[in-house]
Amino acid sequence: MKRIVLVGDSIRMGYDKYVKEKLEGQAEVLFPEENCQFAMYVFRYFHEWKTNYQWDDDVDLVHWNTGLWDILHILGDDVFTPPEQYRELLGRICKRIRLIFPKAKIVFALSTPVQENKFGPQFYRKNAEIEQYNRIAREVFADTDVVIDDLYSVMQDAPQECWSDMTHFYTPAGTERIGNAVLDCICPLLDLQK
Repeated sequence: MKRIVLVGDSIRMGYDKYVKEKLEGQAEVLFPEENCQFAMYVFRYFHEWKTNYQWDDDVDLVHWNTGLWDILHILGDDVFTPPEQYRELLGRICKRIRLIFPKAKIVFALSTPVQENKFGPQFYRKNAEIEQYNRIAREVFADTDVVIDDLYSVMQDAPQECWSDMTHFYTPAGTERIGNAVLDCICPLLDLQK
């Protein structure tokens, strides 16, 4: 049976159980219970999630994301993670994944869009910055074997019924749309049936 690790922020928490259910009997789908937040947090804790959840070295695929926390503005401050630091961290996280899961295929999921008009002035995200950080990810992984899962494009024109708030897709329609996009990306990589 194939073994898949999903790591990411609250967007991942909207599709992890869906993907696990759809691949039952074909793959063991593993993920931390917590929100994996921003890039520095993922870099710091990825190896501890492996240890604490007792994930073996023989994971076949890692699907991960960061970004929405990295571009978050709170109380008028700048983004949490400046662009060049984000660029560096993506490379370091990928190197860490290769170290702890040496045979795993690696998929990076681009950050999803937000409904900007629903944020207030003290806590907000901008789609232009999400797109900028997604471009950085594409650049970082351009000459590597890392597969890009473009969840931004998948959810960009999602109907209102998919949105549970200005950031998330926790509705049945949203979960199905984003969950199926993840499955469409990872299943061919592991010869699994969706």
